[in-house]
Amino acid sequence: MSALHEALLYEKQKDNKVQCFLCARRCVISDGAKGFCLVRKNEGGTLFSLNYGKAVSACVDPISKKPLSHFHPGALVMSIAAVGCNFCCQFCDNWMISQEKEVLGKNFPPEAVVKLAQEKSCQGISYTYTEPTIYMEYALDTAKIAQQVGLFNTFVTNGYMTPEAVRLIAPFLDAVTVDFKAAGDPNFYKNFSAVPKVSPIFDALKEFKLNGTHIEITNLVIPKIGDDVDKIKDMAIWIKDYLGRDTPFHLLRFHPDYKMTTTPATPVETLEHAYMVCKDVGLNYVYLGNVPGHPAENTYCPNCNETVIKRYSFEITCWNLTKDTRCPVCGQYIPIKGKLHPKGSAFPYALF
Repeated sequence: MSALHEALLYEKQKDNKVQCFLCARRCVISDGAKGFCLVRKNEGGTLFSLNYGKAVSACVDPISKKPLSHFHPGALVMSIAAVGCNFCCQFCDNWMISQEKEVLGKNFPPEAVVKLAQEKSCQGISYTYTEPTIYMEYALDTAKIAQQVGLFNTFVTNGYMTPEAVRLIAPFLDAVTVDFKAAGDPNFYKNFSAVPKVSPIFDALKEFKLNGTHIEITNLVIPKIGDDVDKIKDMAIWIKDYLGRDTPFHLLRFHPDYKMTTTPATPVETLEHAYMVCKDVGLNYVYLGNVPGHPAENTYCPNCNETVIKRYSFEITCWNLTKDTRCPVCGQYIPIKGKLHPKGSAFPYALF
């Protein structure tokens, strides 16, 4: 496979420069240079994707790891990633591949991804671990083939993409998990992720909503520098107002990693307080993540508070819904997209 695959979503400029319209940075790239992500290069006025078909990781994961709690519960997904990212998060837990300067990876073309997903009895493919926006061409071609053979597609993304990029991929995406940090605090994003502004993430979410894509939101709660409960409350209100009160909202516990190994893990009490604030705002489905065994991993009926789905980490331990996903006590409809896959494994395993 050629190392050079022409990129999508760019325009030629004067003096052999190009402007990329894939992520919200909208880089203007000189001839011979790369964009911020380091995987899109201008060669003679043509922009190329350097990581096309180069998978740096491939795993079989439970869908709950993404996390997606209201989408094809119990399903298995083929998770793939390519090198690179358009963020520089100081706390990234996949920094070995997201911040890699060399474009590494195993030759794993779209057809092979889909074939292996089928062989491993996966119900879908997830583009994850690094930022799928910056391997859009690879993800798009894979998603098209996957859709043709009846597999679903999901993105796990920071959401920092242009509306043009959303419109390009959305027809082939069934679900998206958008990962926030510090409840979208602009100063946090500038200081800890090298991101100039957060508004494009909210714009992208509105585009996904218009397309009818299933959306779940995560927010990483980082002690002292990213745990402002007022900001978390504001985010919960935004989700309710623009995405709907049934949108699952996952509050994730921070754990030390990369350049922030001295920052302690988030106190569970902090997460519990934020959980109650989000519930009080009116969100129906709030979850705590990275706290295995906590009651807030479960799904509760918003009408009568009956426990309708019990979970332990990535595993569904009890399914207490009717065939049409209603509460068995009061009949309240619980919005679950897709069917239960009871034979799915709760344990991820790496292929390479």
